[in-house]
Amino acid sequence: MNFSAPESLPETLPPPDLPAVRAWLDPIVVRFEQASFIQDDPVSVPHAFDDPRDQELIGLLAALLAWGRRDIMLAKLNDLCERMDFRPAQFIRDLRPTSRALDGFVHRTFNPDDAMGLCLSLQSALREHRTLENLFRTGMDVLDDGSGPKDLTPALSAFSHALFDGVPGRPKRMRKHLARPETGSACKRLVMFLRWMVRSGPVDLGIWSTLSPADLWLPLDVHSGRQAREAGLLARKQNDWRSVQELTAICRQLRPEDPAAYDFAFFGVGSSGESLSWSRVSAT
Repeated sequence: MNFSAPESLPETLPPPDLPAVRAWLDPIVVRFEQASFIQDDPVSVPHAFDDPRDQELIGLLAALLAWGRRDIMLAKLNDLCERMDFRPAQFIRDLRPTSRALDGFVHRTFNPDDAMGLCLSLQSALREHRTLENLFRTGMDVLDDGSGPKDLTPALSAFSHALFDGVPGRPKRMRKHLARPETGSACKRLVMFLRWMVRSGPVDLGIWSTLSPADLWLPLDVHSGRQAREAGLLARKQNDWRSVQELTAICRQLRPEDPAAYDFAFFGVGSSGESLSWSRVSAT
């Protein structure tokens, strides 16, 4: 299925056509940003909890493990919740290095050593900062002149480094699960986690007040990147941090107060096997 767009719009869109692009994409956002989206998405895991302390912790773990086949991933996340006795905040707070609760937990390249190391790092972060939101806040620029969205790049990098460094001696392989912008990574899972925590709506939880939806970036992966390019909104070929910045800059022109909303259009269409291609639309 292709989505109808004004045939007069070229494939590479200049700024004067942005209102028409907004009119085209906004209904697609509405189509996918529904409560029904939650069931088969990893955001369903934090939605299963009521306490914000549980939601942000299991939300981060769910985001970091959000890859591979969805049915397998969701089964693994349910297994993780069971191992935590469905009390993730208490589990992490009380966890001892000698615990066997995470023995045998594997999801693709994420192994029991990674799980234990990350949970102990989260424990260390909570002891110092009380919440993950407070930890993220420490990496943000103190001054905000209100002239535009905050540059969260340093905060995102500091957040990952704090978790990696939280428990000295943990395996260096944990770095592969904690992306940092300075490596060029799109940091898709962490950017998606921020979307869950900050935005409010039928899908996202909106439990963090430190940030505004206007500050968020677009989570970028194979699906969303392909659709953004087919829609003529992303010129860069790589799904890297520069592409995240490029696509987010365009989406901020479309919806300054909430650019990450367009993740539902790009990812929703891509994951459902449909297309936002202008050329395909023109051909129909």
